[in-house]
Parts: sequence; structure tokens; C-alpha cells
Amino acid sequence: MSGITSITYLRGVGTKKASILREAGIVTIDDLFDYFPRRYLDRSAMKNIGNLAEGETVTVVGTVMKTQLDGASPGKARFKAWIGDTTGVLELTWFRGVRFFSRNVVRGEALAVHGKVSFFGRQPQMQHPDYDRLVAAPHESGEGERSDYELYNTGKIIPLYQTSEAMKQAGLTSRQLRTIILRAFEACAPGREENLTRSMLAEYALLPLGEAYHEIHFPSSHEALARARYRLKWTELFYAQLLFALRHSEIHRNRAAAKFTRSGEVTQKLFASLPYVLTDAQKTAVREIYHDLRSGSPMNRLLQGDVGSGKTIVAMFAMALAADNGLQSAFMAPTEILAAQHYLVMKRYFTPLGLRVGLLTGRQRKKEREALLLALSTGELHIAVGTHAMIEGGVNYAGLGLVIIDEQHRFGVLQRKALQEKALNPHVLLMTATPIPRTLTMGVFGDLDVSVIRQMPAGRKPVTTRLCHEEQKERLYAFLRSEIAEGRQGYIVYPLVEESEKMDLKAAVESFQDLSTNRFGDLQLGLIHGQMSSEEKEQVMEQFRRGEIHLLVGTTVIEVGVDVPNATVMVIEHAERFGLAQLHQLRGRVGRGEHPSTCFLLYSKLSAEARERLSAMESTTDGFLISEIDAKIRGTGNILGKEQSGTLSGLRIADLSKDFHIMESARSAAFMVVEDDCQLRKPEHAMIRNCYLRHYHDRFALSDIG
Repeated sequence: MSGITSITYLRGVGTKKASILREAGIVTIDDLFDYFPRRYLDRSAMKNIGNLAEGETVTVVGTVMKTQLDGASPGKARFKAWIGDTTGVLELTWFRGVRFFSRNVVRGEALAVHGKVSFFGRQPQMQHPDYDRLVAAPHESGEGERSDYELYNTGKIIPLYQTSEAMKQAGLTSRQLRTIILRAFEACAPGREENLTRSMLAEYALLPLGEAYHEIHFPSSHEALARARYRLKWTELFYAQLLFALRHSEIHRNRAAAKFTRSGEVTQKLFASLPYVLTDAQKTAVREIYHDLRSGSPMNRLLQGDVGSGKTIVAMFAMALAADNGLQSAFMAPTEILAAQHYLVMKRYFTPLGLRVGLLTGRQRKKEREALLLALSTGELHIAVGTHAMIEGGVNYAGLGLVIIDEQHRFGVLQRKALQEKALNPHVLLMTATPIPRTLTMGVFGDLDVSVIRQMPAGRKPVTTRLCHEEQKERLYAFLRSEIAEGRQGYIVYPLVEESEKMDLKAAVESFQDLSTNRFGDLQLGLIHGQMSSEEKEQVMEQFRRGEIHLLVGTTVIEVGVDVPNATVMVIEHAERFGLAQLHQLRGRVGRGEHPSTCFLLYSKLSAEARERLSAMESTTDGFLISEIDAKIRGTGNILGKEQSGTLSGLRIADLSKDFHIMESARSAAFMVVEDDCQLRKPEHAMIRNCYLRHYHDRFALSDIG
């Protein structure tokens, strides 16, 4: 019933409030039940001001003792308030929204403030804390309508809800939202229609749905709240994984792909031509891929491997097997530099084996492109390597059997799909050198099989990473010069941030001119950045590869794919402006040869978050560990970038960076259900099918059940 009931059905929600709630995604009473508290005010978990410590994020309750508005001009204004309890005084500062806070933070009121603690001398401070007013409102009927102040003083666990400025201005405070939610429970409590079977509730020790909803909004105890959160997270992750289980099942049941039955000359010759021995991790990945290619169902696999772990050669064995079975392979890379580099490597290995490799990019001469397209369409070209130019109209294959997409997170979902649609059910291998945390792998690529290469090839030396203040730049440059004197090469990289791209590029170009004229005037320097033409970039890269350029200065265009074993020094300017994954990718450009390598992270001023990020780079070269740290620092929503699609954006209560074990349990249950009943047609699964179609299918929007 509640699913189709408008919130206007509730007393106290008129047209104006309904309109504002709609902006927050609350239209029906079910939406209201799913508007979970952002945190809880729990007297037993509060910290006294006198016990606060530097750097901790806490909630404190105190009374506003004094306020102060400084600065008349908008850019320089700030608002301060001091709150106190029996143990001390905490200073609060707001630099943004100054007028709003100066009107709403009033002397004498009790506040619950939440934020990160810092100290100025002995004075504890919080900047831009989140806060809730604990107003002593008139007592109204029903526990949920009592004021936060009353509930706090009786030791209750108080839910605090996210409220926008528009909601606050309309009187929709956290307390009033709680009142509306209480009325919703009285009108039509959630959980009348359970969405998991009785056997699942028993097997996984889950609360009934109605009880979980009540406890999450009106907790009776810490234990009950923890069980309610677990139940609702488990359910949400179960339905997210159910989508993946259904997709995985549908692909393997209903789609047929070319069966690679023959392993012959090309595969054997490629193995014999290798100048090194594959690592055990590479061999395992090759075996897993070959198993997929021989199955008769389309391969749908993600190959993860840290920088320099040898993913490309694993992909080349898949191409060799395709060639043995008379089928073509397409390899798509995100940049022309990377595509050209892969093309050169593959041409070197495959040409002696009798295979023709072609390079397709967006800036080729018309005659050259037409000849390649003809060779592709007739089957004379066995392997096509290129950029997004490979998915344009007019690019046709005689017999495309294998699609490989490198650095897949740099392509949008539609771009990846367009390449796959160049053939009927081709085998697909996605590759990434950006290690993805386990939770994200399950939460975003849950329908894919995953191969992981964690082992580095023999002879690869770890890169020493050093954090350096700008004042140490002279010593750093002296070290760089000494390495070049020994015959080595180096990089100096400048940030290129989208919001300030023109200024960043100008700074990089000016720095190059200063370096080449003043500091390293006797050396050959090269400049590379994204505004250069493809031909210009490739020319600079080729000069660097040949050793004609001692020092390559550039932006993050060199982040992926530049492979020069003789380069041993990486200097990253303004390292605090880079994300962890990007820093790790840049560092991976050195340490690719036999000589010891060093990466210098230069900074001028570090925030606490930036120091944590750069310290992680100093402490480890393990990309998988770095990805886990990155997820904890930045949150999972920022790790994969805006081009990714998946259940990640549909989660309301589960957190992929924290709920790995819950996801493991929910995923196992979802795949077991689908293995038993691939279309959810059994009577005992009717509630799961109906709930999925009503509440989750459109929300996750990834696949049809079938």
C-alpha cells in the first residue's frame, strides 16, 4: 500500500513541503521510510570538549556562549561561535554561508556539532562543522515528536536527518522530519510485504523488514540499531548482486560465442618467442581466459594488474588463440600514445608469426585509413589496435571474435558497448592498471569474472618514493642531474586539473622554458601535453625512447602507457593536487628497467588529507593496497570517475568502502538463488522477483531480467 501513497497523505505535509521533499527524492511514503538518518545523537558516544584530540572526527553537545561576525566583504567574511560544556569551550568557524549561520546559530541554544577537531594552541576548534539545534520545543504527543533536547536528556538515541537549506527554511528540520516519519509509521508501517524468504531470514540471521525499518528510525538500543542497519544493507546489496547474478546467468545461458577449440601454431610460437618467463600469476590469468574462450559462451572478464605486472602479454595470448581459430581481435586504448605503443609491441611479436597488425586512430591520412579498413573487412588484418576511432561507422570486421579494452575506466559504457557491437557476441576482456578495491570490483563489475595479477615480473625493482618540500628542490635537481650523467633519463610532471586547465598548462609550459634555459640548459629537454597534435606527441615520445631527450617535462598525458626502461627519476610537482591512483600510475613510469628508480613528490603546503595521501605513497608500492587506502580517504564514489556505471550510484545505505563482508554474504545468497531459479519463477521467489522489478530494476538500470 505505502508504495503508491503520496506523502501529502500525511498530516503536516502540504503542497509546499511536498514540493521541497520531492527535490530530495521523497515523493511516496516508501521514499520517506528509505530516507535514512545520516547519523545518530547518542549520549553515550558523545565526547566532552575537555577530552578532544587533534584530528579526530567527533560529535559534541554544548550551549552557544558567544557569537561573532567578522569582515564586511563577502569574500572575507567569517562567522564564529563558541559552545561550552562543563569541561571546556569549543570554537566553531564558518567561512561559507556566513549570513545563514549568523542568523541561525543563536546564543543560549544547545547545539550538537559534528566535525574534525584541530587545535590553535590549547583552544580546540572545528571549521565548517555539521550541526543540529537541540531546541526545547513544546512537548507534543508521541515520543518521536518530543524535542531533541528532551530526548537527549533522557538518554535516547536520536536520529539526525540530512536537511537542505530549502528544507530548513520551510520548517523541515531534522526533528520535524522525524515527526513526519513517525506519522508515516502510524499510517502504514513498512515491512508488511517482506522482500526476503523466511529461509533466508533464518539462514543469515536477519531482522524482519518492518522491525528493521522501525529500529533504524527509532532505535531502542545500540544492538537493535546495528542489526537494523545490517538487515537493510544486506537487502540492498542482495538486490544489487541479484542484478549481476541475473546478467551473468542470462549471458551464459542464452548467448553463444565462437568456441576457440584449436590451440596451435601462433600460440606455441608466441610462447617460444618470449625473452622472459611468465610469472605464475600471468600463467593463471592466461589459463582462466583460455577456459572462457573455449566454453562456447561469451567471455566477460576483467583483468586487473598493477603497473608493470605484464597484462599486455596476457592479452596477446588471447589474441594468439583467436588467430589460431581464424578470428580477428580488436584492442582499444584510451589515448593515441598508448595505442601506438601497444601497436609497436604487438607488431614486434606478431609479425614474425605471420600475423598482420594495424593501427587505427582519429588523425590518420585518408589513404592509409582506407587501406586498413579494407584489410579489416576482408580479414587480411588479424589484429586492429586503436583508439575510439575503432567504434566509428564504416569500421567493419570480417570475423571479429575478441574485443580487448585497455584502461577500460577511461571509456564510457556506450563506447565500450559500441565496440562489442561490431560483432555478434564477441568475447570481451577489460583491462585496468588501476587496481580496484575488492568492494568496488564486486559492486560495479559484479557480473564479470575477474583475473588478478599481483605478482611482478622477475627483475622489477621497487621504486623508492620520497616526499619533498619545495625548499629541497635544488638538492632534488642535483640528484636528477647526477642520474642523467650516469646515462639515465627522467620525468618532471605538472598537474592538469579540469577546473584550472588553462592556467595549469601555462604554468607547465613556462616551467619547461625556465628548466631548458636556466637549470638544465646543457641538456636536451622535451615537452609533452594534451594540446599538442598526435604527431607532435609521438615525435617527442620517440625521441625520449631513443634517448635523444634527457628529461621529459609534461602534464599527466604521460600517466599511462609510456614505457621507457632507461627512465629512473620521476619528479611530480604539486603532488598534493593529485589523487592517489594517479600518483601511483605516474610513479609506474619509472622502475621499468634494471636500474634503481626514485619518485619525488614535491609539495608546498599540505592539508591533513593530502599528507595522509602522500604518506601512503611513501609507505607502499602495492597498487592494490593503495586502492584500498584511496577508497577509505576519498570514498568509493570518487574512485572510478564519472564514466563508470553500475549499482554504485543506486546505493542508499550500504557503503562499498566499509561493507565488504556484508556484500560477500549478500552476493553468495543472490548467486545461489539464481543458480536454483534462473528467472525467479518458483513460487517461493515470487516476492523477490516482484520486489526487484518494483524497487531495484530501474534504480540500478543495468540489465533486463529476461
